[in-house]
Formats: sequence, structure tokens, C-alpha cells
Amino acid sequence: VCDIFVAGEVDLSNSAELRKTILGALKGAQQVTVYLSDVSYIDSSGIAALVEGLQQANSKDKVFHLSTPSDQVRSILELARLDQVFTIQ
Repeated sequence: VCDIFVAGEVDLSNSAELRKTILGALKGAQQVTVYLSDVSYIDSSGIAALVEGLQQANSKDKVFHLSTPSDQVRSILELARLDQVFTIQ
């Protein structure tokens, strides 16, 4: 089990780091949870990093969750209908 805590803004300047962290975690852990309660802003590149993590987890029969998304993150996930794709705790 690996927990990833994300804070602040997730945008083009740092989404590659988030992607690398998620994919690295999925190499070693059977279950990865990304905590998003402290994320004030996320753009499409950040969402793409989360989607890629989910795809990697699914392809390797691993578990990938999002946890406690902030209101801002939740509204973007809902707008893109990704709240129906991700398991959100």
C-alpha cells in the first residue's frame, strides 16, 4: 500500500513529477491512494497524470484510488465525468 499526498497547484510545471511519483508507486505497491484534499488547483496535465495512473493500475491488476478531493478538484472531475471512472474515497 502506498499513499501519495498532493498539495498546492498541479499544473504543467509539476504534473510530470506527479506522474513519475504515481507510476513509481505502482511499480512497488499493490494499492495506491492519491490524497487530493490540499490541492487548490489542477489543470488538464494533472488530470492526465491521474488518468495514466489509473490505466497503469488497471493494466497490472492493481488498485488505484483518489481520496478526499478538494472542492476544486472534485468539480473538475465531475465536469469531465471522471468521478464515474475513478474510485473516490
